[in-house]
This record gives sequence, C-alpha cells and structure tokens, in this order.
Amino acid sequence: MNIHEYQAKQLLREYGVPVSDGRVVLRAEEAKTAAGELDGPIWVVKAQIHAGGRGKGRFREAAAGTAGGVRFAGSVSEAAEKAQKMLGRTLVTKQTGAAGKQVNRIYIEEGSDIERELYLAVLVDRNTSRVGFVSSTEGGMDIEEVARSTPGKILSFTVDPATGLQPYHGRRVAFALGLEGKQVKQCVSLIRTLYKMFIERDMEMLEINPLIVTNGGDLKCLDAKMGFDSNALYRQKDVMALRDETEEDPKELAASRFDLNYIALNGEIGCMVNGAGLAMATMDIIKLHGAEPANFLDVGGGATKEKVTEAFKIITSDPNVKGILVNIFGGIMRCDIIADGVIAAVKEVGLNVPLVVRLEGTNVDKGKEIIAASGLNVIAADSLKDGAGKIVAAVKG
Repeated sequence: MNIHEYQAKQLLREYGVPVSDGRVVLRAEEAKTAAGELDGPIWVVKAQIHAGGRGKGRFREAAAGTAGGVRFAGSVSEAAEKAQKMLGRTLVTKQTGAAGKQVNRIYIEEGSDIERELYLAVLVDRNTSRVGFVSSTEGGMDIEEVARSTPGKILSFTVDPATGLQPYHGRRVAFALGLEGKQVKQCVSLIRTLYKMFIERDMEMLEINPLIVTNGGDLKCLDAKMGFDSNALYRQKDVMALRDETEEDPKELAASRFDLNYIALNGEIGCMVNGAGLAMATMDIIKLHGAEPANFLDVGGGATKEKVTEAFKIITSDPNVKGILVNIFGGIMRCDIIADGVIAAVKEVGLNVPLVVRLEGTNVDKGKEIIAASGLNVIAADSLKDGAGKIVAAVKG
C-alpha cells in the first residue's frame, strides 16, 4: 500500500525527521488559507498522486496549463491560484501511463534553500531477504537513470538482522554522500531513525529524493515516498487509515475486499485460476498462443461460491476483456465449487464474451456435470494447452 507525500512527511515528523512545513488542500477554497499559514518568500505547490515524475508531468486539460505537477509561487495568492488550477485535473507522468491520474489533493509547502541534492532510500532487498540502503550524490534524478549512466555514484548495502543497524552504517552513507562536519552526525541519526521507522511500520520502501543540504549546512528531507507491506497492515491501523482508495484500481480494490489476489493487466483474455504458480503458467501459455492476459487472478485454495462469483464479476467488469479462461486444478479447491460460482456469476452479470473452462482434480466430474447441465454457452477444455488454444482462437476468430 502506498501513501501520499504529505502523509509520508507527517510520519517522518512523528519520528523527528527534518521536513519542510506544509498544508494539504482538498478543496479549492482552502488553498489561500493554507498558503497563508506558511512563511514565504517561496511556496511550492505539489500535486498529490501515487506516482513519481510529477515535476516533469503534464496536465491533460488545457485549463491547467502546460506546467508540471510541482510548481513554485512567489506569493500566497499565486500559490492558491496554482493549487486551484491543479485540483480535479488529470496529471500524466512516466509512471501513470497515458491514462494519468486525477489530482484530488494538493500539498502547499514552504520553499527551501538548497545547496546540494542527494538520494537516499531504504527497501527490502529480495536477493538477501534483508533491509537495504541505497544512496547517491545524484539527488533529484530517477535512480534508475543514475544506475544506467553513472552506477559508480550509487552506494548500496544491506543490514545483517543478527547485529542490526550500527553507527558505522550511517557514517558509511555520510562519507559516500560527501557530507562533513555536523552533517555526518545528522546523517548517522537520520539513518538510525529511518531504519527504526522502516521496521516498526512494516514498510517495503522508503525513498527520500531529494535529501537536501540546506544553505545553512543541515540535512532535510525535501520529498518522501513510502510503500507498506499489505500483509502486515492488520497491525498498522494508523497507516491503514491513510489509505486513499481513489488512487487504486477499482477492480483490485474490490478483489481485496473478498481476499482475492488480483492484478489488472493490459490484455484481452481474462483469467480465473487457483494458485499463483498456475496463474503465472496460464498467463504464459496465453502469450505463447499469441494473445495477452487481461489480469492475474488467484482465487486461492479455499475459495467459496461467493468469492468465485465476485472474481468472475471483477473480470467481466473490465471492458478490455474479450474472452475468459477459467483454469482450475482442484486440490483443496473443489471443481464443483468453481462450477457453481461461475454459473451463479454468469446468471447475475450475463456472458457476452467466449468462456473456456478447464477443470481438473477434486470433484472434477461433478464440476463438469454442473456446467454441462447449466445450459450455458461454455467451451470445455481437457488441458491447459487445449484451453489456451481454444480461448485465443475464440477471441481472434
């Protein structure tokens, strides 16, 4: 789960991390009051969406102008005007895709004097199963671009959980970033705090880009991005309260409410499968036959008729879906339960696209009997290869 920049900075403040003062604006009429509560002479107006590259993004609507999602203002009235022009508009960045994201929140922040811009991130290193740090002197840039063009300017290391974070970790970052004097001590403290925060809040990623050195020689977090482990949110009630459902795919949101593992993709063939491995294999074989999957959907091993029905409704709600492949290997998941769920869903939402069903495993004969007796226009398949071939042929033919 991701949160907005202003929410991330509030969490940083709670841990004593230095950030700029700012105000969130949800309605246009609040903008002038919010800006007036901050000291000038520069105000920074930032669109709040769950995507990076806001500064280089462009608003689709002409009324918002051509400037990006991060703008500077020299007065309270100018800051309010720019915030009002952003609200409700669609911001398109490299990370949003062509569809963009609607801006429903604006963050107005006091300006900062910047001497240097640095990069710092804490994340889960999947290769070592440890918490890792990434830092670079090239702040304010995409770290992927830095890795491609100047990889020698990136320092990365992981923390041994047996010993935990040590002061030398902070000093190592400070020296790599070229910090000196009081900045070294500030960096050691910052690294310690971010690590503590990362562990306590069950984060997956904490990115500070840029981390700046002010003209006064102090460190400050100028921007912040945070992602949290969705599987641990049950013990992070205050973080869960920060969730902005308008930033999430409606289909993925609906799936989460029924404990379904769903990820929307850009293809034309909807998939309903039990088991993550089988789901991946199903998507692969669809591509092998010359088509693209519209989603990843794992109904799980203990799915009920109601969950299967909801899964089918989520798939059919995608206007890009031109055909559906149900591929079930029944172990814990019984084939007759899948059959009942598919029939119930079709009767409720209708069936306007080809449907191929492949069942194998527990109660497979009963499941096939249920579908055969339903009178539905369902194409039966005997194997995964057979099912993929039939659904691709039905969609393309």
